[in-house]
Amino acid sequence: MPEAELLFSETSHYLKPEDVTQLKNAYLFGQGAHSGQFRKSGEPYISHPLAVAGILSKLHLDVPTLTAALLHDVVEDTDISKAEISERFGESVAELVDGVSKLTKIEFQTQEEAQAENFRKMLLAMARDVRVILIKLADRLHNMRTLEAMHPAKQRSIARETLEIYAPIAHRLGLNNIYQELQELGFRYSYPTRYKVLVKATRAARGNRREVVGKILEAINHKLKESGVEAEVSGREKHLYSIYSKMVDKHLSFSEVLDIYGFRVIVKDIPACYVALGMLHSLYKPIPGKFKDYIAIPKSNGYQSLHSTLLGPFGLPIEIQIRTAEMHRIAENGVASHWLYKATDGDFNDLHLKTSQWLQSLLETLSGSTDSLEFLEHLKIDLFPGDVYVFTPQGKILTLPRGSTAVDFAYAVHSDVGNCCVAVKINGENAPLRTQLKSGDRVEIVTAPYANPNPAWLSYVATGRARSHIRYFLKNIQYDESVKLGERMLNQALLFFNINPDLVTEAQWDKLVRDSGVKSKDELMAEMALGKQLPAVVAKRLTAPLESVSNEQAAGPITILGTEGLTVQFAKCCRPIPGDAIVGLIKKDYGLVIHAHDCSVISSNHKNAENYLDVAWGKDISRTFEACIKVTAINKQGVLARIAAEIARAESNIDDIAMEGDGDYTQMRFILQVNNRQHLAQILRSLRHIKEIAKISRVKG
Repeated sequence: MPEAELLFSETSHYLKPEDVTQLKNAYLFGQGAHSGQFRKSGEPYISHPLAVAGILSKLHLDVPTLTAALLHDVVEDTDISKAEISERFGESVAELVDGVSKLTKIEFQTQEEAQAENFRKMLLAMARDVRVILIKLADRLHNMRTLEAMHPAKQRSIARETLEIYAPIAHRLGLNNIYQELQELGFRYSYPTRYKVLVKATRAARGNRREVVGKILEAINHKLKESGVEAEVSGREKHLYSIYSKMVDKHLSFSEVLDIYGFRVIVKDIPACYVALGMLHSLYKPIPGKFKDYIAIPKSNGYQSLHSTLLGPFGLPIEIQIRTAEMHRIAENGVASHWLYKATDGDFNDLHLKTSQWLQSLLETLSGSTDSLEFLEHLKIDLFPGDVYVFTPQGKILTLPRGSTAVDFAYAVHSDVGNCCVAVKINGENAPLRTQLKSGDRVEIVTAPYANPNPAWLSYVATGRARSHIRYFLKNIQYDESVKLGERMLNQALLFFNINPDLVTEAQWDKLVRDSGVKSKDELMAEMALGKQLPAVVAKRLTAPLESVSNEQAAGPITILGTEGLTVQFAKCCRPIPGDAIVGLIKKDYGLVIHAHDCSVISSNHKNAENYLDVAWGKDISRTFEACIKVTAINKQGVLARIAAEIARAESNIDDIAMEGDGDYTQMRFILQVNNRQHLAQILRSLRHIKEIAKISRVKG
């Protein structure tokens, strides 16, 4: 095949003759294995592995990678085994083929779950050997180039998966050319009509702006030559997906996106980068806030360059990138630019170390995620490029995604620092942990040895690493609490049926565990606490002839102390506090939710009697609870301050306040921290002494 001859010709420029011979043998072996197989387009199947190897040869990858690319589908699609590949081409090639082979078909409840599990496996393989993902990306790129043969619905599905996962992975590894082509093709098949409209619009704009672009190129070349800076200058049109993203993000029409052209200046060394920047800033005025120095602080994927947006002729914004030839090579080829597997251990450069650290953090996220969909969620968060560069107290730079908080920073330093963080100083000043960080911030985390992650952190952390560690910690804590609560709930249900819990035998438990489809008795207890199994139903299945208990022992309520943790929640609709009559409602995936007896939610759910549990407050409750009060006061200066002072004097805290003016009166709603009904009554009595208060009441529901 002509494609095969082209591959051997291109690789002969950088591979040894014996390596090219191995490639020829792999091609013949693959051609024989795929004999009689055809792609949807009608081409012989071997054309696909050949194209994948051709893409990788442009990155000058090593012979095991190219050999594995030629053979990457033989194990899945033919009778050839991994052992056979190992025997003929070596263990390294066999391992790569095994890592890239289409994944074993597993039955999943949803397509999303199957996709998530595939990515989970793919990234595990990638963490073992990054060459696996390089082959996988080349495989996806060729599939995208030939996507026209697929059904439109399948095209959209594959294209969106490409935009969401594969293109960002290519970007994260610094493979700029592959990244941009995957984006363009993903855009073309995800939104075919929008793509065609933009193609037409850019062609029209290109004709109108060609003369302007030519003048800018000439002016830049002249200025740099005049300053004695040797440079290679090129103009480039922005990619369609980049233009489309800008239109969507900033709600612009195409005519409003002026900077569809960029210019790249390649110079001999780093000092020349800054000299060239100064010269261009004297040629055209820089737009304030549009300069980024990725040479001093490289991106996390190793990318280095100076970026500046200038105001060109006719008010046209133009983007300039200035870099050295070495930086340009890394920008185009990323992790493949200094091939990792040609180097000795001592030759690892910063880029490979950063890639290795990122893959290690992926493995940590994997170990903390019990669920494939959860892992995919973390992965998507971490794939999008980081834009915030912050400093540790020792001056080390950490790169975090936009929107990252002090908690994300703590987990980026170390998982133990994140788990134990209690406060933060940003630029020497105390700040809330939810504070979003800005580039240049100096961040110092304060830890306490007995501190634990707070579930509220999940509402504002921005990195998959932080989210994964918090969830992992909370799941373990919640599991232990759930087991204990589930046991109490089942005992109450058994007593309701006049069954003595102590007389349930191990054999009966083993049978129940098997029939319930869980792994252990503890797991069954946890599922009851989380509402996935009903205690009444489980108790009925255990009511084989067992000895009854006396009526005096039967069906005592579950005691609520407020220290049960995440497995017992207090309903926001009625905000029950000690002293209120209460009832427990088992809610799936939430566990036991405590409501006030007169709550409207309880009356609306009265038909599901088996979901209710008899609960009662314990005697020694040491924590505080939320209570809501409504105050109507005359609209006078200083009233709010007097109300707040009385609440503080009654040893309560205000969690939240909402106010609404109505002429001469103001309606105020306070969420207070109280110990019990007596404490709340004391607060209300104190507030009634304020003469400006016209009406005060507790709000339930």
